[in-house]
Amino acid sequence: MDKTFQKLLQTDIDLSSLGVERRTDNEPYFCTPKGASVFGWTGVDGIHFCFVRGFGGMVFAISPANTFPNYVHPLAKNFADFLRLLLACGDVAALEQAWMWDKAQFETFLQDNPPTQEQQETLALVATKLKLMPMERPWAYIKELQASFDYSKIKYTKEYYDVVDQNAKPAIPEWKVYFEGNFWGHSGKERAGTEVPLNQQFEWAGHHWIIPAAYSCSKGFVVDFCMRTPEEDIRKFMTKWDLHPENDSCEYFTQEQQLQIDLENPLCLDFIPRLELNGKTMLTSHGCSVVFNPCLPDGMINEAEAKWALEHYDLDTSYGWMIFRAAFPWTSKRRPEIKSLSLTMEQRPCRVPGPHFQTHAPGDSFSFLHPVSGTNYTLTVQEIEQQTIPQKCFGSDRWVYPTHFTVMRYTLFPESEEDISICDCCDGDKPMEIAVEGDSFTPETQNNACVGIIGGADGPTVIMPGEKSQGRLHAACSALHFEPVRDDVEWCTMFSIKNFDETTINLI
Repeated sequence: MDKTFQKLLQTDIDLSSLGVERRTDNEPYFCTPKGASVFGWTGVDGIHFCFVRGFGGMVFAISPANTFPNYVHPLAKNFADFLRLLLACGDVAALEQAWMWDKAQFETFLQDNPPTQEQQETLALVATKLKLMPMERPWAYIKELQASFDYSKIKYTKEYYDVVDQNAKPAIPEWKVYFEGNFWGHSGKERAGTEVPLNQQFEWAGHHWIIPAAYSCSKGFVVDFCMRTPEEDIRKFMTKWDLHPENDSCEYFTQEQQLQIDLENPLCLDFIPRLELNGKTMLTSHGCSVVFNPCLPDGMINEAEAKWALEHYDLDTSYGWMIFRAAFPWTSKRRPEIKSLSLTMEQRPCRVPGPHFQTHAPGDSFSFLHPVSGTNYTLTVQEIEQQTIPQKCFGSDRWVYPTHFTVMRYTLFPESEEDISICDCCDGDKPMEIAVEGDSFTPETQNNACVGIIGGADGPTVIMPGEKSQGRLHAACSALHFEPVRDDVEWCTMFSIKNFDETTINLI
């Protein structure tokens, strides 16, 4: 028996508020693996958690309501890591559903579902009595574990093999598209949209695009955008950055490397689509995407939903595909008759890192070239000073935030009409949890819990007031630290660039 699990049983800690309820009756489901030792239930859809004989202390989630072959997923290498994931996420729901989300969806779920007071009290007991710290990168940890796990090693009972034929392909569900849904399903009683065949193909932003169909729904129009990428381009990209299922997490790369990887990823392009329906402009309200990578071992990473989309639209699986589904709300109260329809594709500006520099005192200067226009700019420091942010500004009784930072005020010559920013190359210090009941436990948060007023998902950024507020004086703020910054800050120039012009295509 896992040692940490034994320690938990010796305490009075009840994990039911976190979604792990103990039962005296642990009757298995058809998809519960052979040799499973069930230790917890969520109380919905038969979802339960267990150890499996032959896999040591690895923790598995069993979800009978899922579709084949997604009944069983490993969540943690051992029970200690399982508890650390709970400490980081506050509830088991995020862990159980992580297999079908990307990082942004996972983090959005955590933001929308913060721990309740009861959950915080339980988490504090787990942390203090078992002396554990939250998992620093929960989504990356779960994804790496599931990507490297060999699902073929799991053995099931005869009942399982009577229910599903493991040699057959997963049953492809009926193709239905909903305005409020995504590739993984929908909620509510909304009716599926009516398919409008388009079968449009065009070249844009270095890719071949196919828009096979759109869907007319009660609340708006849904369009599927299929971006094709040659396999050799993907393989070159993966080779350059040594990317593979065990080495595709942000923890292996610096902040600047991550930014460069996103820029070079041939299966990723951030764009803004606009529709002109009967002469009226329609903008997107939300969207989602799935990706198919032909360079990955079959069954390891590519989602079943991506494969189903490829099959439904008869797309060539020798290519890589990014399929983006965008929802456009109607501009009128009633669903209009479609008389004319055109599409405009606009690239969203991407952040491109430039040269680094350090400044020591007012009067120091640094010259650099804009990578697109070729303009030679000179940055001249006017002021450098240490500042602090009052702890109360963060509005948290649970976390202690770093408050010390450096402000650099500077001018640019010539004055820039281009989008140029300055950011700190350092990630800064992460917030620390306040000790509970005198205990010295003060774990760090995960990396994506950046301080918002200066940092963000991309790390520390810049404050650049316009001419109306401070004339030609700009100000850049460093990352936050618990102690005053003694050394010179290493800054990085950052350019917001569009590499491709807009294009408009007539759809109907």
